[in-house]
Amino acid sequence: MKLSITGGKSFDIKEGVTIYETLKANGVFLVSPCGGKGTCGKCQVKVASGGAVVKSYGKLGQKERDDGIVLACLTTANADLQIEIPEHSKLVLGGKIAVSIFKDTAAYLKSYDTGFDPLAKRVSLTLPPPSIQDNIGDLERLSRSLGDIGITTMRYSHEFVSTLMETLREGGFNADIAYSKTNDTSFDAISVYPTGKSLRRFGLAIDIGTTTVVVYLVDLADGTVIDIGSTYNSQTKYGDDVITRIIHATEGGGLADLRDTVVGDINTIVDFFITKHNIKRHDIEAAVISGNTTMAHIFWGLNPASIREEPYIPTINYYPLWDGSQAKLAINPQAALYTTPSIASYVGGDIVSGILASKMHRSSGISLFMDIGTNAEVAIGNDEWIMTAACSAGPCFEGGGIKFGMRATQGAIESISIDPNTLTPSISVIGGEVPAGICGSGMIDAVVELYKAGIINQKGVFNPAKTPLVREGEDGLEFLIYKADNPQRDIVLTTVDMENLIRAKAAIFAGVSLLLREAGLTLDVLEKVYVAGGFGNSLNVEKAIMFGMIPDLPAEKYVFLGNTSIIGAYLTLMSDSLRTELESIASKMTYIELSVVGDYMDEYMSAMFIPHTDFTKFPSVAAVLGM
Repeated sequence: MKLSITGGKSFDIKEGVTIYETLKANGVFLVSPCGGKGTCGKCQVKVASGGAVVKSYGKLGQKERDDGIVLACLTTANADLQIEIPEHSKLVLGGKIAVSIFKDTAAYLKSYDTGFDPLAKRVSLTLPPPSIQDNIGDLERLSRSLGDIGITTMRYSHEFVSTLMETLREGGFNADIAYSKTNDTSFDAISVYPTGKSLRRFGLAIDIGTTTVVVYLVDLADGTVIDIGSTYNSQTKYGDDVITRIIHATEGGGLADLRDTVVGDINTIVDFFITKHNIKRHDIEAAVISGNTTMAHIFWGLNPASIREEPYIPTINYYPLWDGSQAKLAINPQAALYTTPSIASYVGGDIVSGILASKMHRSSGISLFMDIGTNAEVAIGNDEWIMTAACSAGPCFEGGGIKFGMRATQGAIESISIDPNTLTPSISVIGGEVPAGICGSGMIDAVVELYKAGIINQKGVFNPAKTPLVREGEDGLEFLIYKADNPQRDIVLTTVDMENLIRAKAAIFAGVSLLLREAGLTLDVLEKVYVAGGFGNSLNVEKAIMFGMIPDLPAEKYVFLGNTSIIGAYLTLMSDSLRTELESIASKMTYIELSVVGDYMDEYMSAMFIPHTDFTKFPSVAAVLGM
């Protein structure tokens, strides 16, 4: 029997073997925090045709069942079977979204001239065996030897001590100690092993975005990134943005649900790492969490209510070094977990991480940093000062709120051009596959090409008389980007999509304009503009300027960095000195609350046009359009 994915590959499926197991065996991974036990309800697939045998529908509702949705872990086949995998069910390993220009992460770490000094460290000790004359306890014996090498204040958990007697004797009192450094004089023990028994050491760099979650599996011995996993943040079912999730957490009593959801997403990726690379959980000894202020609060189970209430004060900005058990992660329970520091309610550790990754804080020249995601943050500064602000862009550039939106992964349309004579689109798809949707860079290309061709006006309104590719759809007028064999798989950009995209870019540009004004600067002083965000890998500078999303500056000033939050997490995972540098960056950042800055709405409304109501702000666009 064959299991086929619509628009994708086919695999053999054996009788009695679930869809989930078959896909996993062939390198297709689904989100499944429960590990395929049928309890989480997340490994959803749609049966397009064929012989599906459904053991149970689990948590699926009647509407989902009527739509042909089943749980892959509870469904087998008795004949050839064709399925569709919804975007929210896909777990991506080695995804393009996470890599960007930082392909050799270990080499990039070396460019900081810091060396390897990971969050979790190891030291080998040879202890004198106990005797009648030297009869102190095992822990005291270990502490004495650590003191001999300068580690005098080590804290030990109950779990660490509970295995100490057997471990020391198994190794003949030769032991490897894994530990973390809390500060210059204080340390926390993680694990103890007989010398040479556990040679593998791993850490996790974790970016918790509002829309996506990305995890690096890192070899702590040399900084090699062994694997990358990414998935949608399953919290999106409770709301697309941080405000709706804060409301759900506080007024809806859903804080525990939100926390369990994102922890489950991370653990799903970790489970696949463990299976794929034959890793023991105990050998994952450290992790760094990077995310915006709300995401970090929810991950740690902290009430985020005050973040959305004036004067917008978070519970915490600088986090203690907590452990794996407190985080509920499926790793060593004593693993050291570092959380990148936040600045304010809406500028979090992901932006501090991004600035560290960009190195703008090391330059005397003034730079602009833009992180374009669900919550768009901007920062301006140099090695002496940094000002920062946030503006709610929405999730559209990461695939949320767009009918065929998706992340920049396999099957995403990443660039589009429209022939000026025939008005037909040409597309480029990541991986060269049959297109499954459109990612952020493709959306921007599409809007600009439609505008240049006269298919939409400055407000993004479609002109149906221009081309038959503008047609009436479920949500009003839409433009046909890709015609599929199955009309239900046609990829379109709708009127609603257009409205969401223009609102998002207007919020971003308004934020940049106001922050420049608050800093008393003009665009001409900027030496570099660093653009972060998962979709930045394929972003076309000229088109992003014509869209009115980024300032009209020469292309050579732009540096596209991709996901800098995950890179910052990686750097701080691998270097004590870079953790100190990260905290130094945070200490000199000044937050500007745009909601109380005058003229924000005026700036926003002026940017609700392509590219802007004021063409003097976009002279290169005016020149292209002959205005």
